Amino acid sequence: MTYWLLNTVFLAGAVAVLVFALRSRGAQRSPRSRLHRSALVVTASVLLVLTAVFDNIMIGVGLVDYDDARISGIKLGIMPVEDFAYTIFAVLALPALWTLLGARRDDRADEAR
Repeated sequence: MTYWLLNTVFLAGAVAVLVFALRSRGAQRSPRSRLHRSALVVTASVLLVLTAVFDNIMIGVGLVDYDDARISGIKLGIMPVEDFAYTIFAVLALPALWTLLGARRDDRADEAR
């Protein structure tokens, strides 16, 4: 199994959760739990740069190594581009889950009132 195949499974799940969060009635109703696309873009930009820097350092000092048969061969420095998938997953899935869980909590609070 290649890293791309493994990453595709998880990224597809993250995209599905994000789409659900963006279309969720509760998430759109509550301004506190709404996803802000601009915040996702800024967060993704910062985290992708940090991933590139620190993954290159970790691979350079020998902390992490990759099987050449399982990577695409496309690298940024000495880091395979597949490493960005973990960052992209976090940027998509975590805010979406936070939004969905926050919207659910808001709904319960509204029902209690």
